[in-house]
Amino acid sequence: MRTSAVVSGGLALLLLVLVEVGWPPLADADRAIDEALHRHALAHPGLTHLNRVLTDWVWDPWTLRLLALVVAVLLVRAGWRRLALWLGATCLLAAGVQQGLKALVDRPRPVWRDPVDSASYAAFPSGHAMTAAVVLGLLLWVFSLVGREPWRGWGTAAAVAVVSVLGVGWTRLYLGVHWPSDVLAGWLLGWCCVVAAIETYRWSLVRRPLPPRTPEPGPAGGPEGA
Repeated sequence: MRTSAVVSGGLALLLLVLVEVGWPPLADADRAIDEALHRHALAHPGLTHLNRVLTDWVWDPWTLRLLALVVAVLLVRAGWRRLALWLGATCLLAAGVQQGLKALVDRPRPVWRDPVDSASYAAFPSGHAMTAAVVLGLLLWVFSLVGREPWRGWGTAAAVAVVSVLGVGWTRLYLGVHWPSDVLAGWLLGWCCVVAAIETYRWSLVRRPLPPRTPEPGPAGGPEGA
């Protein structure tokens, strides 16, 4: 898992450099893909509307952050206070990294004479893609900790998470508000944040073990009581 985080972080950094220097092959590929999708969006208004609903409501970053907040509250009520704090702090930190990179790179979004949607802030990285990867990746791991084993809903939850992460990236491209490299960078950075957060949480349990009177979280998913 650590290796995948290093690789994803390295690839995201490479994309950032290529975007900053305006590497022609990447710029040409971004433009070609966006232009093809934009033509399709103009020709299929019903599908375009569906994508707008999905990106603005179902997979909007604030919708996903609200989901994380609800899970954090439930964790606190169940006695997993340290885990709840870790979840909230990671989501906030990831949002800060995302906005900081947007300000640093300041990449313009695609511009169309006949746009089908609009978006604010700079393009790189995609906030929708990164937020989905972070929140849903963290929630899957949280559920693996606190859920009873075997958890029959794991396969369904994982499928929903994967479809959502990929789907939100698709909507941003289809609606012409991001370049493909923006979305790819969002996914890569999101995964890197998830793995770093998981490793940090595990390290915190080793460095600051919980009091003997309360059980450590184990594979059976008992409350931490922290």
